Amino acid sequence: MTHIVFLDAGSMGDTDLSMLQLPDCQLQCFASTAQQLVTERLAEADIAIVNKVELNQDILQALPKLKLICVAATGVNNIALTTAIRQGIKVCNVRDYADTAVPQHAMALLLGLTNQICNYQQTLARGEWSQSPHFCLHSHPLTELDGKCFVVVGYGALGQATARLAAAFGMRVLISEHAGAEHCREGRVRFNEALSQADVLSLHCPLTADTEQLLNRGTLALLPDGAIIINTARGGLIDESALLNELKTGRLAAGLDVLCSEPPAASHILLQHARPNLLLTPHIGWATPAARSRMTVQLRENISAFLAGHSLRQL
Repeated sequence: MTHIVFLDAGSMGDTDLSMLQLPDCQLQCFASTAQQLVTERLAEADIAIVNKVELNQDILQALPKLKLICVAATGVNNIALTTAIRQGIKVCNVRDYADTAVPQHAMALLLGLTNQICNYQQTLARGEWSQSPHFCLHSHPLTELDGKCFVVVGYGALGQATARLAAAFGMRVLISEHAGAEHCREGRVRFNEALSQADVLSLHCPLTADTEQLLNRGTLALLPDGAIIINTARGGLIDESALLNELKTGRLAAGLDVLCSEPPAASHILLQHARPNLLLTPHIGWATPAARSRMTVQLRENISAFLAGHSLRQL
């Protein structure tokens, strides 16, 4: 009997996970798992399913029975991959399941800022429209996207899909080369040059040692005044303290679906910045019901392939 443990099944919301119950397998689901309980809960597991629970070197070394880690996400920065490979533990992820959901959310964040959606909602709640002598209000100026420069950092499936949406709004799309790259590929623009032209900068790259705090004090300074940063990828791509400084001056705006620490503490510096130039959502861009359903299908496929001796979406 193969023992499968899903450590943070609650991250899937109301998704039906019954398809993960495979023949000759025992499925155990925990809504969430504190870090200090990970080793205990995986002690007898052959297969671990995790979304954002960290499986670091110390944990993996304490799990000699573990054979497969199924990551319920595309990004695997929460897994000590080198340790897993050294121990013969296979690691697989899910891919392309949110290729419509995440780009849609990226544009929703952008439009929320350019069209002042939240600010006007608050204005109406205060009764200002009802008290206006005119049929409309002009308290929060809107911004047209047509003709603006949209820079994509990370041109995989999500970056490409988001770029297509930006182009549909009449935006001029630039594809950034990797930061620090020696050569610039055809059709790409060097990272620093791309930032200097960006009216909108949309992040779609994985979080790695090379991309951690990709946007920091120095690179943020390259952005033109009034630029908007959209991050639906990973919070660690941005130095949040440096971003906050730019937001406080009003020079930049940001729409973020991700933060460095999730869930964030109530005292998180960006949660305390209640201003019109920051729009936050709780890492929900990936999680439409349709996307979660596609993810669950891929998890089942990955596990089934492994049990049959095949490799599917393995890293």
